[in-house]
Amino acid sequence: MIFSCDNIHMHFGARAVLQGITLGVQPGEVLGVVGPNGAGKTTLFEILSGRNRPTQGRVMFEGRDITALPLHQRARLGLARTYQSPVVPEQLSVGQVLKAARQAYAPYLTAHHAQWACEQVGLTVSLAQSAGSLETLNRRKLLLACLLMRRPKVLLMDEPAAGLLGAEVDEIDNILRYLAQQLGVAIMLVEHRLELLAAIAERVVVLDGGELIAEDKPHRVFLHPRVRAAYFETHAEAA
Repeated sequence: MIFSCDNIHMHFGARAVLQGITLGVQPGEVLGVVGPNGAGKTTLFEILSGRNRPTQGRVMFEGRDITALPLHQRARLGLARTYQSPVVPEQLSVGQVLKAARQAYAPYLTAHHAQWACEQVGLTVSLAQSAGSLETLNRRKLLLACLLMRRPKVLLMDEPAAGLLGAEVDEIDNILRYLAQQLGVAIMLVEHRLELLAAIAERVVVLDGGELIAEDKPHRVFLHPRVRAAYFETHAEAA
């Protein structure tokens, strides 16, 4: 595994949010992470990305224990993350956003790196266009391009299909396939659109109440009795 966590526990006071989570992802693999609201998915990503330290357990990157490393040091190793809301600097142009990403830290990258990254995700808007005027899909592409310039080895993605329409979801599907299959990026993906996970994920893990209750191929994992009880029936009751 290029990236993994072992026996992760997280407590906020007396409340256990994660309990013994162990999982990992290989280069070029898409791992789906699903579960009902409150299952612990966001907390897990906060720990994996370096924003929070677990109460117990460790995070490993290429065989190295990085549990104590902060977010920016993990980024330099090749760990990148996107968020559910594609927030961009509203007042900057697309070109200025890409330049800021190129010069975020040494070694500085060239405009050719930015052009290459935009080509990988199919971002074709004008560099002079305001980033704040971009619609959701192109905002996601812009943020992905900023990350890809540094050639990340692992990408954590939180609901990349949120706010997208059918054809746009298909485009995100194609982009993720390309990143994994052609660039060899290991992708760990939280997503509520199960059809997207079923299409692109090699494996899916299911969290419920802070526990990992199932791990299997997409076409099998949603048939597990515990998964159906925790995920589908919970959603049905909420509806």
